[in-house]
Amino acid sequence: MMQLPIYFDYNATTPVDPRVLEAMLPFYTVHFGNAASKNHVFGWQADEAVTIAREQIAALIHANANEIIFTSGATESVNLALKGIAESYALKGNHIITLTTEHKAVLDTCKRLEQKGIAVTYLPVQLNGLVNLSDLEAAIQPNTILIAVMYANNEIGVIQNIAAISAIAKQHNVLFFSDATQAVGKIPVNVLQDGIDVMAFSAHKIYGPKGVGALYVRRKNPRVKLMSQMDGGGHEKGMRSGTLNVPGIVGFGKAAEICQQQMEQDAANTAYLRNKLEAALLQLKGTIINGSVEHRLPHVSNVSFQNRDGDALLRAFNKHIAVSSGSACTSATLQPSHVLKAIGVPDDLALSSVRFSLGRFTTETEVDTAIQLIEKTLQQMPTI
Repeated sequence: MMQLPIYFDYNATTPVDPRVLEAMLPFYTVHFGNAASKNHVFGWQADEAVTIAREQIAALIHANANEIIFTSGATESVNLALKGIAESYALKGNHIITLTTEHKAVLDTCKRLEQKGIAVTYLPVQLNGLVNLSDLEAAIQPNTILIAVMYANNEIGVIQNIAAISAIAKQHNVLFFSDATQAVGKIPVNVLQDGIDVMAFSAHKIYGPKGVGALYVRRKNPRVKLMSQMDGGGHEKGMRSGTLNVPGIVGFGKAAEICQQQMEQDAANTAYLRNKLEAALLQLKGTIINGSVEHRLPHVSNVSFQNRDGDALLRAFNKHIAVSSGSACTSATLQPSHVLKAIGVPDDLALSSVRFSLGRFTTETEVDTAIQLIEKTLQQMPTI
């Protein structure tokens, strides 16, 4: 008998891979030293483990190990990137370009920067979720210092044309930052081929632990300058002070190594299961797939269930299937997802949307069971 509930919310977080946990455990008990302790073997062991992890993570994205800065997660990495660049390049300009479909970590950081005198252009996207490259280039001004575009969207899975965006940025001598939290480890990400100057990502999206992230900062062609946002000891090349989370970093490194080894296999498996789930859902009356189906992550499907109450739908699903809504519940009011609104989804459909995100440990039996449960749930729910 299969155990319920079924977990279909891998974009929110992933379970720690047992191989990752095994690698981490000694660094809580036996090798518990501070990586900044340079005078004894405990510190040396911790520092060596961090060095190995840095190399594993850099290899996953085709960077150099000295270009990886450790943080507490992708949100901190985003803040460090945007605020650090805004301060470091203040003499060059004060204009940033981003998209309306970015994660709140980017949008809220941009709002804070606006309060400090930074001008931000929030570009709309097309109905498929992709930015119009001509619009992007037209938005560049003489004082533009940064373009910030996420690699793959967390709600609809749409993958932007990163290489084309970075080429535009480079042509105009503008830095390019990408929040690649949902892309790294799931699809090939190569910061050299993609032309990315600064990039944020996180361990807990790739079967590593929560509470540790990374920021890739290019060191040549160009060498990116970044003002630290946390002071006290000059750790991480002066960009991010604070005692390193050694067990978390070791886990991050191991997770990155595993992703590099089996990314193709994971992607093929999740794409097969996602497509099977979608094909079944599309047989049901009033189901619509949101965003581009050609340019998206292999494991994500954002589905609107027409004429259904979104709040009731999610409550009914989550009795047996852990999923996320395309809507964010703020206080007592259910608001349509800013991403779905940006791609032209009407409010009623946006409020009845569900994000299914599968992962490494999803089984075909779980998908088959979920299809039956979803069909049964929809049959029992009234339409509106």
